[in-house]
Amino acid sequence: MADTQTLAPAPAPTGDARPAPERFAEQYVPRFVDKWDALIDWDRRKASEADFFVERLRAAGARRVLDVAAGTGFHSVALIEAGFEVVAVDGSAAMLEQARANAARRGHTLEAIHADWRELGTKVTGTFDAVVCLGSSFPHLFDAGDRRHVLGEFAARIAPGGLLMLDHRNFDAIRAHRYKSSGNFYYCGTGAKVSVDHADETLCRFRYDFADRETYTLEVYPVLENEMRGLLEDAGFEAVETFGDFKRVFDIYATDFVIHVARRP
Repeated sequence: MADTQTLAPAPAPTGDARPAPERFAEQYVPRFVDKWDALIDWDRRKASEADFFVERLRAAGARRVLDVAAGTGFHSVALIEAGFEVVAVDGSAAMLEQARANAARRGHTLEAIHADWRELGTKVTGTFDAVVCLGSSFPHLFDAGDRRHVLGEFAARIAPGGLLMLDHRNFDAIRAHRYKSSGNFYYCGTGAKVSVDHADETLCRFRYDFADRETYTLEVYPVLENEMRGLLEDAGFEAVETFGDFKRVFDIYATDFVIHVARRP
């Protein structure tokens, strides 16, 4: 019998019940966080992404980067090693603790801040050349007002002409029940099976089954590609470019992750 570690209540299939934003971090219980690096496999993930994010940051002349979804530090550390000044933010204290440890093991000191995106400006001051929100983290926001407000918080932290790079899982395919993860992007580890436990227009529940028979779930809002583009444009971002699995031309029903790159005017 699997050892299921799910603190947020399982919503009804209709999506009527949703986890409160304040409880998002409770989904990342310590034992789940301990498995996160094996789940993504840093080496394989780095190979799959190549220099996609680094190239765009360099092309924009970026030096200072705010990683608002640091998780266990994969992108923060990668950007530090590429020569950028990085400040890491996450809503999960457990994730940040692991991020600091991962950075230290590689000889880096990571400036890490525990913050709620909705109050980002109270914890992070000044502006950056870019904000990155990766790992399909933005869909943790279930409330439409929160999504709009948080994009405003991100914009306020970006210097004029700076970039926002934000990604999410391919919820177009998931909601159409046509999604099948390739295992080649983001979650590149081989010690766990990631599946869609439930999906409708308001809620998606992912199930993580590990080889040691432990099971965890994460619940997110299934934002569509065009919906996310619209949110970015409504927030005042310009020159929004969208990629599927790091490709400019892609099939929305044969893609794992969608990445948006936008500029603050």
